[in-house]
Amino acid sequence: MKTILFDLDGTLLPMSLEQFTKNYCKQLSIFFADLIDGKQLITHVLSATNAMLHNQENRRNEEVFIKHLATLIPGDIQVYIERFSSFYDSAFLNLQEILPPHPQIAATIKILKEKNYQLVVATNPIFPIKANIHRLNWAGLNAADFSYISSFENNCYCKPNPAYFREVLTSINESPENCLMVGNDVQEDLAARKVGIKTYLIDDHIIHRGGEIVTDYRGSYTDFFDFAAKLPPIPQRI
Repeated sequence: MKTILFDLDGTLLPMSLEQFTKNYCKQLSIFFADLIDGKQLITHVLSATNAMLHNQENRRNEEVFIKHLATLIPGDIQVYIERFSSFYDSAFLNLQEILPPHPQIAATIKILKEKNYQLVVATNPIFPIKANIHRLNWAGLNAADFSYISSFENNCYCKPNPAYFREVLTSINESPENCLMVGNDVQEDLAARKVGIKTYLIDDHIIHRGGEIVTDYRGSYTDFFDFAAKLPPIPQRI
C-alpha cells in the first residue's frame, strides 16, 4: 500500500450530512432569490444532482448537471451557471461556521505526507473543484498535499459506481492493490472493494443505509491516527 484515498465530507471534514445539506440549501435559496423561488431551485438542483449520481455515460458530471438543469429552469442557463460560480466564492463560505475541523485529521495527513504516501481526495464529484478546496481548507488541510482531487469538472461517474474508482485509479496511474480507501459512508466508500481497493471505515460520522458492513479496517479518528502512525514509510518516488 502506497496510496491512500480519502472521502471528504464526514471523513476529512467532520460533519452531519443532514445539517450540511439543510444549510447548503438555505444559502443557495437566498443567493438565487432574485432569479427563482427557493424551493423550486432546490428541487431542480436535487434532480440535476441525482442525474449525476446515476449517470452511466462517459460524460463529465458538470455537463450532466448543466444539461439536466437546463431542461428544468426558466430563462437563460448561462445566467445560472455564472451565479453558481459566484455562489461558491461567497455565500457557500458561510457554511464553514457549522463545520469545525477535527484536530487529528491534519495531524494524520502530516504523518502520511512525511512517510511519503500519495494522498488523494476521492470525494463524490458532485461539487466544483473550488467547493472541494474550500472544504479542505476548513478541515485545516492544504489542497497541495493531495496529488488528485475529484470534482464534477473532472469526473464522469459517482460513488458507489465502480467506474468512479476505476476512473480515479486511471487518473493517478495506480493499481487497486496499492491503495486504501478511507471513508465514513458504508455504501459509497466501501464500494471501492469492488475494484480491489482495501477500505478503512471511519466510525465517527458513519452513514449506513442498512445491510452488512464489510471492510478491511474500521475505527475512529483516533484509531486511524494510530493506524497511520504505525504504517511503514514509502521509499521516495523517482
